[in-house]
Amino acid sequence: MAPRKRPGRGFSDIFCCFKGSDHPEITYRLRHDSNFPLQTMAPSLPMPPEEELDAMFSELVEELDLSGKHREVMFALPAEKKWQMYCSKKKEGEESKGATSWPEFYIDQLNSMAARKTLIALEKEDEEERNKTIESLKTALRTQPMRFVTRFIDLDGLTCILNFLKSMDYDTTESQIHTSLIGCIKALMNNSQGRSHVLSHTESINIIAQSLATENVKTKVAVLEIMGAVCLVPGGHRKILEAMLHYQKFACERTRFQTLLNDLDRSTGRYRDEVNLKTAIMSFINAVLSQGAGESSFEFRIHLRYEFLMLGIQPVIDKLRSHDNSTLDRHLDFFEMLRNEDELSLAKRFDTVHIDTKSATQVFELIKKKMSHTDAHPHFISVLQHCLLMPYKRSGNTVQYWLLLDRIVQQIVLQNDKGHDPDVTPLENFNVKNVVRMLVNENEVKQWKEQAEKMRKEHHELQQKFDKKERECDAKTQEKEDMMQTLNKMKEKLEKESSEHKQVKQQVADLSAQLHDLSTNKLEGTVWTDVDDINVFKILDLEDIEKTFSAYQRQQKESEDDTVTSKKVKELSVIDGRRAQNCNILLSRLKLTNEEIKRAILTMDEHEDLPKDMLEQLLKFVPEKSDVDLLEEHKHELDRMAKADRFLYEMSRINHYQPRLQSLYFKKKFAERILEVKPKVEALIRASKEVLQSRNLKQLLEVVLAFGNYMNKGQRGNAYGFKVSSLNKIADTKSSIDKNITLLHYLITILEHKYPKVAVFQEELQSVPEAAKVNMTELEKDINNLRSGLKSVETELEFQRSLPQVSGDKFVSVVSQFITVASFSFSDVEDSLTEAKELFLKAVQHFGEDATRMQPDEFFGIFDQFLQAFTEAKQENENMRRRKEEEERRARMEAQLKEQREKERKSRKAKENCEEDGEFDDLVSALRSGEVFDKDLSKMKRNRKRVNSSAETSRERPVTKLNL
Repeated sequence: MAPRKRPGRGFSDIFCCFKGSDHPEITYRLRHDSNFPLQTMAPSLPMPPEEELDAMFSELVEELDLSGKHREVMFALPAEKKWQMYCSKKKEGEESKGATSWPEFYIDQLNSMAARKTLIALEKEDEEERNKTIESLKTALRTQPMRFVTRFIDLDGLTCILNFLKSMDYDTTESQIHTSLIGCIKALMNNSQGRSHVLSHTESINIIAQSLATENVKTKVAVLEIMGAVCLVPGGHRKILEAMLHYQKFACERTRFQTLLNDLDRSTGRYRDEVNLKTAIMSFINAVLSQGAGESSFEFRIHLRYEFLMLGIQPVIDKLRSHDNSTLDRHLDFFEMLRNEDELSLAKRFDTVHIDTKSATQVFELIKKKMSHTDAHPHFISVLQHCLLMPYKRSGNTVQYWLLLDRIVQQIVLQNDKGHDPDVTPLENFNVKNVVRMLVNENEVKQWKEQAEKMRKEHHELQQKFDKKERECDAKTQEKEDMMQTLNKMKEKLEKESSEHKQVKQQVADLSAQLHDLSTNKLEGTVWTDVDDINVFKILDLEDIEKTFSAYQRQQKESEDDTVTSKKVKELSVIDGRRAQNCNILLSRLKLTNEEIKRAILTMDEHEDLPKDMLEQLLKFVPEKSDVDLLEEHKHELDRMAKADRFLYEMSRINHYQPRLQSLYFKKKFAERILEVKPKVEALIRASKEVLQSRNLKQLLEVVLAFGNYMNKGQRGNAYGFKVSSLNKIADTKSSIDKNITLLHYLITILEHKYPKVAVFQEELQSVPEAAKVNMTELEKDINNLRSGLKSVETELEFQRSLPQVSGDKFVSVVSQFITVASFSFSDVEDSLTEAKELFLKAVQHFGEDATRMQPDEFFGIFDQFLQAFTEAKQENENMRRRKEEEERRARMEAQLKEQREKERKSRKAKENCEEDGEFDDLVSALRSGEVFDKDLSKMKRNRKRVNSSAETSRERPVTKLNL
């Protein structure tokens, strides 16, 4: 259904006045002449009170999007006129119900058309239908109430149009569809809100400029009119320069405006008599030269005009005079007059009548005259002298140097006191290395590189030191947190055990009393009634008995330290060459001396010098018995030993070196291993509780059982349950009507309608996917490894305690503290594993499965697979439902649009007579006709008359006769 016109058009005209001295303001104007009377309308409702009427009328004025002074005119109307206008508005609103939904239809149509990027497969009728849809959107954007435009903007309709423009193929680009899309953007800019939205969009002007690449003349004209009008809007001029720079890269132009000058000069084929395009190009050029920074900056106008003159615009202008078109001649006159004015101002700076800018000799003489006897003259001569040394070969990239010099001079001329450059042509297209070579010599570059390398090394060393200290701090902090956590847990456990001990002690006392009574009765009359072993305890040496018959005997072993020094004569190596080479690689990575490594091992690496991966490698280079024997034979030649041999010898002198190293490695890896195991155990506990306690899962199984019994044998099936693995077979049962629908899709539909809570049962099984990844065999293996490792460390601790204390050896103190914390942590994990096994056993038995054969990864894997299939099927149901709703909505919209188009066709002729262009259209019209330049043209005409006689004798080219 096609959109209706904006209400109120029968009593107001919208246009822009350009006859004032200021720049054109985009506004609405109400006519007050007698030839355009307000239509007499009879309101069907009584007029409300004045305050209520003003509030209702304010809404109407907001819809018209008027400027401030015209809003005042509207509010000054009599109350009767306001009420007539409001009733008319309300009547049209009732006739066009659902207008706010139309933008959605147009956006859908644009997206679908953009998806079909080619016109080759379309019939002629389809292409016409697509163009009608876009034309209908253009009409709607011009005539519908503001709420239509607002909703179109809110739904990001502009982005849809721009995406369509970007994705068009060649055939679409050359078709009427392209022109209509540009017309839609022009219509959107015809009110203040739409115009602000287009100008604030980051890519809109750039994408519009890309349409200049088409061969469709109408499209080019529309694009140039929009871009020329944007130059007149505050902030729009710079956007146009950026857009032309973007188009230069898009079209691979050598310079900006190259395509425009080519089109302006073309006079064959479709361009032979195409005056409208040439007029649009000239109006755009004049807008670029005279608006924005060009209004106040003489240097900027000269700079841009030089760019056009370099492209050869002057001969083209002379040729365009042959068309004898008044509108085109007006634009040509403005270009000529503005140029004459600027060149006259430039000549005044050098105290001359005219400057022939094409003559290098005259330009040099003027600069030389100006610079003479000034402080800048030596530098000017220096610049010229160095220009003699600049590369001038025709081949190669030597032109880049001159282009760079040109751009630098341009930027110096254009930038203001604040360093702002009104032009947007960047200096980023030049090779930075070439610029550096031109500004600094190689020695300075070398010094900079050396300084940078030195700073990099210093930074690297500081970073290493910082990382080391950070590791130490993290390790200490973690140990402290673990210690505090362990102490709190141990305190709670001791309190609990103390309470339990008291209870047990009382029970033992009671049982002892009862046993004593029983024993007395049983021993009555025997020898045991006269025996009292308590008297014997007073005589025996209980400590000697304990020492003699203790289950574990401590062994003491004394270590001897022998040091032999000898003068180094020749390097000595007794170990295997390959082993020595690998050992040297390890030592080079450690970057520690033998003494530092030894100290780190004795102190259990309190300074975090040995990372875990290095410890793992050190365990591969533990001195073997054969190595130790060979090294002992040559210990008197210690100074001659190779680096690897010396290392192995030093490490062999550490008592119990390998168990110490293994204990240190276990200590560093313990927390990491606990963190790997604990989440798996906790996942099993949570998942087991979830499947046991989930009511929705139970209800789901009940529904599935009912489905199965009914599908197999009717309502009274024989099954009382099923294997949980059968859940994953539901998705394999397909519908006989639609093969894309399975029993799982149908089940979800039933659950959503009959059991809505059950449909979200997966929310109660959050831990099942994690538990499905747990393999009990691997988990128990990890626990056993931790247990055996902890036992080995405890054994080594007992051994080290039995030895005399050596200065600097902190094994006993560090490991004792570690064992206290680690034992409790491991005990906690063991208790959790026991609980997990018990809960898992209950869960498996709860579902009637064989607990001896079913493992957690298999059991929970069944539920995890079902959860994934359930979620996917639920999403597929949602997609099917959306597609169905979308098809129904499209059908309704198409029917509505068809009905509206029929109404539009019947009333189009009548409405065309009173339809007027909007504000942006007025701006485009004024730019197209040249009225926007009338003020400047009149001013320059007067100035030219005063200097015409003197300028006639010294022009660099003949002055063209102007049609004023």
